[in-house]
Amino acid sequence: MRAPVVAVGRRVDPGGVPHSARFGPDSLIVVETFETDLYRLPHTEVTTVNVTDVQRRLLLSRMRRSAPADDADVFAALSAGHRASLPLPRPSSRVASAVAEQLSRNPSDPRTAAEWASSLHSSSTSLRRAFRAETGPAFSEWRTRLRLNQSLELLDRGHLVAVAARVGFTSANDYILAFRRHFGQTPGAYVRRSAARSA
Repeated sequence: MRAPVVAVGRRVDPGGVPHSARFGPDSLIVVETFETDLYRLPHTEVTTVNVTDVQRRLLLSRMRRSAPADDADVFAALSAGHRASLPLPRPSSRVASAVAEQLSRNPSDPRTAAEWASSLHSSSTSLRRAFRAETGPAFSEWRTRLRLNQSLELLDRGHLVAVAARVGFTSANDYILAFRRHFGQTPGAYVRRSAARSA
């Protein structure tokens, strides 16, 4: 039996699980199927995962193929990722979207909301209002979630030194406190548990 799996941005929706979703105007929905007798996703409910650039390119390349590719490719792409990653909706308005895009490329950028707004010829009130209305969290919380999610990718790639600075935290202690508040464990404990799971 081939079961459908929908990768929606950074979500994995196992086949047969009732759910609903909202999509932005620039969203691309990729539906994949795979043999459930051969492959089993580690998710039993709608789950947010981080899809790496390599995995995203794989999924997009499969859309362009005329012949079906190996199910193992898409299974590896969809079963990978961080179950613990924080939801991070993208804003849709021009200014907020531009800020989100630049921060995604450089999460350590220290500019405040007022400085971002000024550089884009907007007001800090408008920028903050857009982030709250379009993503849920306030600008500062959205940026913290982005930094924490990107730190998960660094930790998984074996970067244990200076992760806090690389994603924009002013100190290792601030990073550890934020990581513990959002994920319920320290970065060190996360690395140890990930290593144990891999082993």
